[in-house]
Amino acid sequence: MNPTTEARPKKIPEGELPAVAVSASPREKLEEFLATRGLRLTQERSAILDEVFSSHLHFDGDELATRLASRPGAVRVSRATVYRTLRLMVEAGLLRRVARPNGREVYEHDYGYPQHDHFICRVCGELIEFQNGAISEILEEVAAKNSFRVSGHRLEVYGLCSKCSRPQRRHTKLDLL
Repeated sequence: MNPTTEARPKKIPEGELPAVAVSASPREKLEEFLATRGLRLTQERSAILDEVFSSHLHFDGDELATRLASRPGAVRVSRATVYRTLRLMVEAGLLRRVARPNGREVYEHDYGYPQHDHFICRVCGELIEFQNGAISEILEEVAAKNSFRVSGHRLEVYGLCSKCSRPQRRHTKLDLL
């Protein structure tokens, strides 16, 4: 496939990334990972896991802690437990961190979702997911030339979204009349 003739990358609205079939559920994968560390799936970790996989929206630890606290009758989970569990979920391959220009990291599913990349606006922080098969093909080609086996990739492209790249209209003295 010639990347110059490839159609535009397919933009994926946040929360609409299609799930792919996996051999184990996120719960089974986390339990297995925790067991290798001599840890167990506590009620708190289970509540965090359930909330994280209830949607595919990007979130930060504070947002997740707030969502958990607002659930009626939910298990009480401290912010420290939320952040420790998120770190474990990243290590287990369930989540990945996506850096934002404001320094705030957000998380997204990495397990059970297809390979995709991100455009990130340096001004407002908007995060746009997209898929483009040509990128993966180019990486495979370059890897083969370098005797390298690709197991995945992560592409974050920084720039300006359409809203932030519009020229700002300057007001003239006549506009003020």
